[in-house]
Amino acid sequence: MFAYAASESSNQPNSNDLLHFPFYIKEPFTGDLAEIKQRKIIRALVTYGKSDFHLANGQPLGIQVELLNLYEKFLNKGIRRDVNKTKVKIIPVHFDQLIPALLEGRGDIAAAFLTATPERKKQLRFALGNAQDINEVLVSHKETQRPNSWRDMAGKKIYVMAGSSYAEHLAAINRLFKRNKLKAIKIIEGDSKLLSEDILELVNAGVVDYTIVDDYKAHLWAKLFTELRIDKHIRASEGQNLGWAVRQNNPKLQKNLQAFVDQQVKQGSLLGNTLLNRYFEHTAWVKRLANSEDRARFNLYAPFFKKYASEYAFDYLAIVAQGYQESGLDNSKVSHRGARGIMQLLPSTAKQMGYKDLSDPEQNIAAGIKYLDWLRTHYINQDDIDDSERMALIWAAYNAGPTKMKRMRRLAEEMGLDPNRWFGHVEIAAGRIIGSETVRYVSNVYKYYIAYTLASDIEQQTQQ
Repeated sequence: MFAYAASESSNQPNSNDLLHFPFYIKEPFTGDLAEIKQRKIIRALVTYGKSDFHLANGQPLGIQVELLNLYEKFLNKGIRRDVNKTKVKIIPVHFDQLIPALLEGRGDIAAAFLTATPERKKQLRFALGNAQDINEVLVSHKETQRPNSWRDMAGKKIYVMAGSSYAEHLAAINRLFKRNKLKAIKIIEGDSKLLSEDILELVNAGVVDYTIVDDYKAHLWAKLFTELRIDKHIRASEGQNLGWAVRQNNPKLQKNLQAFVDQQVKQGSLLGNTLLNRYFEHTAWVKRLANSEDRARFNLYAPFFKKYASEYAFDYLAIVAQGYQESGLDNSKVSHRGARGIMQLLPSTAKQMGYKDLSDPEQNIAAGIKYLDWLRTHYINQDDIDDSERMALIWAAYNAGPTKMKRMRRLAEEMGLDPNRWFGHVEIAAGRIIGSETVRYVSNVYKYYIAYTLASDIEQQTQQ
């Protein structure tokens, strides 16, 4: 039913109209509803991920896409001619950029389930009710010691999404701890590219012990991530009302959004099993990296990864993460296409890299890393690419092939996106060209990389 930014005669989204970013991306605009209707464009800032917004075979999918589709119809009620309608345009950003981008005039709505915290209310107006009576609860791995109350969390680490209300509410708890002479909770804000569902995957993997997340999201993901435990009696906040946000100087837009929420959005139907579950059915699983078999493989092959990653100036854990995604670090694995071993290389590719025996784990890893260097040298070689983005682009080229990578970067530039950034930019073009496979691939490798990095940090701390 994704009739999003489409013509009146179509029930399918017009993906060309949806993601070509002309003047309304490049020029800041902070006008209220009347000026928005005069422009006939309303820009919705969304987070790119499995649940809120993503592209599959060029089609926009996600919870916020459906809500924005409904809002576009609400906004244009009574307007018959398509040319006179105000169209919703999606602009994907990282979660920690939602509010800054809104304030800078790069969007008109922050279309995410945001908590109206006191700090946020100083800058924003909220249309609340997209999700009601939400509690922020502690989620932990089943094998961690179960806390009875917040006092049991004194001195413990809690890993939360960067820029979220969770960190703000934990800071308030720490102020209470200080007055009661308790050790402060160690609040660790995650990598800005990780959403709360990504952090839940890390908890499920046993790499992170504790996080805070909205209870509805915790319960939905717990259906998939069976190692999670929801400590619903330990709450960072209670009875929150979540919704979209606009700038303070847009009261008419806020009033219109609130009318839409009040009339058409009901938590029990739209945000219950009928909508949310649709986007939580398919997700990449994170195996528990701490289990003995995986750990044994890591210990066995780590010296090879370190040796050749160092030779070509790569972070060896980034390559281990890719090997884990490719094969689970299982050198006996052979794909239906004939790709072999830990790095899942074709014999022809390995031969070009100067290696013949892919059944030898050292040669397999060496050939894979040399091929990654070849991709970097010939295709991802611009000086102004950030290191983390460069690695993501190389991973994508490894998965999709260098020719498709050139197409993806070219399309990203045509769409007004940055061809030198994967996350929130080239990955969107990738979704249009080849669907979700490469997007999921890079996302998984990046999460494995974060997981291995966290596990390595924890191990180093215990050895000190």
